[in-house]
Amino acid sequence: MFESFNFYMPTEVYFGRGILKSKAKHLKKTGTRAFVVTGANSGRLSGALQDCENALKELNIAYKVFEGIENNPSVEQCIELSKLAKGFNADFVIGIGGGSPMDAAKAIAVFVKNDITAEELFSGDYKNGVLPIVAIPTTSGTGSEVTPWSVLTLHNEQTKRGFGTRSTFPRVSFLDPAYTDNLPKSVTINTAMDAFTHCFESFISLKATPVTDALNIQALKLFSECKQSLLKGEFDGIRDKLMLMSTLAGMGIAITATTMMHAMGYPLTYFYDVPHGAANTLVLPAYVNALAKHRPQRLNEALSALSMTKTELLELATTLVPNTIHLSENEIMSFAEQSAKQGSCAKTGIPYESSDIANMYRELFGG
Repeated sequence: MFESFNFYMPTEVYFGRGILKSKAKHLKKTGTRAFVVTGANSGRLSGALQDCENALKELNIAYKVFEGIENNPSVEQCIELSKLAKGFNADFVIGIGGGSPMDAAKAIAVFVKNDITAEELFSGDYKNGVLPIVAIPTTSGTGSEVTPWSVLTLHNEQTKRGFGTRSTFPRVSFLDPAYTDNLPKSVTINTAMDAFTHCFESFISLKATPVTDALNIQALKLFSECKQSLLKGEFDGIRDKLMLMSTLAGMGIAITATTMMHAMGYPLTYFYDVPHGAANTLVLPAYVNALAKHRPQRLNEALSALSMTKTELLELATTLVPNTIHLSENEIMSFAEQSAKQGSCAKTGIPYESSDIANMYRELFGG
C-alpha cells in the first residue's frame, strides 16, 4: 500500500514551438491590464517579449513593460515595481525570462494586493489575495512556470529566501523551446544543471510521492539523454528536451520543494555571484556522498533512472561546472549557519545541524 499524499497543479501549461502565438487567447483568462516584467535583455533577445506584446495588442489587453529585473531579484526591487503596477491599475502580472523575472512577478503580484512588509511576504498570509500570474520562460532551468515558489534576495540577511502558496502558482504558462535556441553555452549548462538538481532533489526529498516520482524519473531520463550533448556543447538537438525536463522537475518541486543542496548553494550565489544552477552543482559532490551514507537506496534509484553510476554523475558535474572556490574557515561556519536555517534541509534525510553542513562545505571548498 502507498502512504497518503497530495498533488495540486492549477497551472494551465501550453508547450510547443510557436505556442504563444497559437494559444494567445488564453491570456484573456487572467485580466485586461498586464504588468510585464523581464530582464534587461532576455525578453527582447529571445523574441518572447515581442511575441507577448503582439499577443496583448491583438487581444486588446492594455500593458506596461518593465525591462530590468535583477539577476537575483531583491525584495526591495519587487516592492518598488509593485508601486508601478498599482499606478497602472494592473490586474495581472506576466513574468518573461529565466527564474528571476518569474520569481519577481510572483512577489509583485502579492505586493500589489497586500500592503505588507518584506518579512510578511514570507509568511504566506495574503489576506487580499494575489494578482493572477502568467509565466513565459526563456531558459530551461528553474521550473518556476509551474511552481508557487519564488526565491528572492534578502540583503539584510545576506542570503536568498523563498515563499510560495497555492495563490502564487501561475494561472497560465507558455513554454516555447524556441526562446532558448540562442542561449549561450554557459547559460544553457547552468540552467540545465538547475533543472537537473530540481528533479534529483525532488526525487530524494522526504516529501516525494508516487506522482512526483513519476515526474522526476521521466525528468532524470531526459537529462540522461542530454548529457553527451551538454558535455560537447552541442545543444541544437536537445533544447526541447531540456525545457520539458525543467517543467517536469518544476512540477515535482511544486509538491516536494527542494532540499539541502539548494540551501547550501544560496550563499555561493549571494557572496560569490555564482549562477544558481552552478552553485547547486558545486554542492552536488558532498550532497551525493552524504546520500550514499545515509540514504543509499534512494540515491541508487535516482542513479538507475539516470543510467549512471555515482562516479559518472560526479564526473559529469565537475566537468560541466569546475570548482574554483576556496572558502575560509570563517566563511564555512557562516555559510553553514545560514544554510541550517533553511527549512529545505529537514526534507533531505541526512544530518543537517550547522556542524554537519560545515563539514560538507569543508569537503567541497576547504583545505
